[in-house]
Amino acid sequence: MTKKRLVSKAFFQKALSLCLSVMFFLISLGVPTAQALVESKQYPVNNIDLIINAVPTGARWLEHLEDDLLPFWTKEEARPEDGNFPTYRCNDGTLYDLANLCPELANPVPGIVNLDREYVRAKSRQVFAYGVAYNLTGNPEYLQWAKNGVNFLRQYALEDSLTEPEIIGKGTGGAATYFDADDTTFVGRPTPKQRISQDMTYALSGLAYFYYLTRDPLILQDIVNVKNYIFDTYYDKEWDLISWVKENSDEASTDQRELVAQLDQVYAYMILLTPILPDTFGGVELKKEWEDDLVHLANIMSTQFYTPDKNIFWGAITTSENKKLGTDHTDFGHSIKTLWLIYTIGKLTQHYELVLFAQDAAHKILETAFLEDGTWGRRVNQYGQIERDKEWWILAELDQVAATFSLRDPSYAQYLPTTYAYWFKYMVDHEHKGVWHWVNAADNLPDIRFPKQHSWKNAFHTFEHAIVGYLTGQEIHDLPSTLYFAFQEVPTDSTEIRPYIYSAKVQSVDPTGIDALPGYPQQKVTFVDVR
Repeated sequence: MTKKRLVSKAFFQKALSLCLSVMFFLISLGVPTAQALVESKQYPVNNIDLIINAVPTGARWLEHLEDDLLPFWTKEEARPEDGNFPTYRCNDGTLYDLANLCPELANPVPGIVNLDREYVRAKSRQVFAYGVAYNLTGNPEYLQWAKNGVNFLRQYALEDSLTEPEIIGKGTGGAATYFDADDTTFVGRPTPKQRISQDMTYALSGLAYFYYLTRDPLILQDIVNVKNYIFDTYYDKEWDLISWVKENSDEASTDQRELVAQLDQVYAYMILLTPILPDTFGGVELKKEWEDDLVHLANIMSTQFYTPDKNIFWGAITTSENKKLGTDHTDFGHSIKTLWLIYTIGKLTQHYELVLFAQDAAHKILETAFLEDGTWGRRVNQYGQIERDKEWWILAELDQVAATFSLRDPSYAQYLPTTYAYWFKYMVDHEHKGVWHWVNAADNLPDIRFPKQHSWKNAFHTFEHAIVGYLTGQEIHDLPSTLYFAFQEVPTDSTEIRPYIYSAKVQSVDPTGIDALPGYPQQKVTFVDVR
């Protein structure tokens, strides 16, 4: 037995308490994280009480929501009343001027800014964010903004069937990817067969959250229509996966086999909705069908994209050139997110082999991604080195999985005090609010060649980070969680009322006596035993 193990519990408590005090003091002074958090890995993981005490409760996440996130997304420029939320804004939250572009849109990193297009996925992700804001605060204004976006998406982004005239309805022809920026008639682009399957999933993320909050069957019908279109049109039986596109274009090839074509079916809408679906809908055993599809997708991802040798998921398996470290989407973020969803699918469907696989692999990724300075790395590059720069959504996903696993084993919370501290201190734009896309590890300063809002970066990940942080923070401290809904009719089965993608015991459902929207009465729901 080493001397370290012989040190008393009291010594560990005093030492770690002192370490944390020094750490947060240095952070408050702006000392670079590599210096401030250098001792952070010395957590005695057998001292669960000390770990838990260092994790923020849900109150800190509500403060983050109100003070850091919402001010950027509640500006009038962000939320036109017609629900046509802009894809791009400058870092100060203003709308851009083509004649005098702000630097972050004038000279961005290639590939993330195309001012000729307005993207459906960005608008839908903003609906999701307003839904989260309502869910956490009960402020009806946020639900109204979400509904405005839902109305726009249903009117313009969802397509009627073009090939089967007897099947007419929104979403029966899938969903558009983008509109031309100067097109006031909102003709969906590109042509249907050139639309990427992943893009269509995110057309549903906002609608899915609105359905989760309200259980409006009209919204569910549109979601089911798009989901059916994707699975009927894009599933490739020979490859046994969801294909990328059905027709070649300058931007995509029919040969592409991409992880996110599978993963984001789960992430954007299916994992949230499947547990709360009606057993039957439109004469179909809907919940069972979706559960079977989730298990199928989990098996596709784990058997075709996972490499046990490196304990990571390839971002693509199109050719051998894709199956290399340092390639697109082969990173800690996509891998840990995939494992989180496989874990959740396994629990939901009682496929415990999926749970065990995900638990083991995720544990190893968390250990690898957690750096000696108490922050998360981004990926392992082609040289076998961990890239240390911070990309907002990867940090969020790693936090969320560590927090989720801490509900089962609190020792996973050992990562959170320092990674949360870094997020609150460095990832937030404290002047204009919102969260930076990229922060350089060398100096903890943002790289503004990555704008804070663009075609792939909207409010989705930061607001999901907030609700996961809130729910897990409350639960690890044995505190109840309170969320607000707007059910048209309160579900009679309390297991269908869930805190985001988690299961929990419903302690109470209390009508507040106000309408969140006309026809949508508000309920305040208290949860315990979130898991």
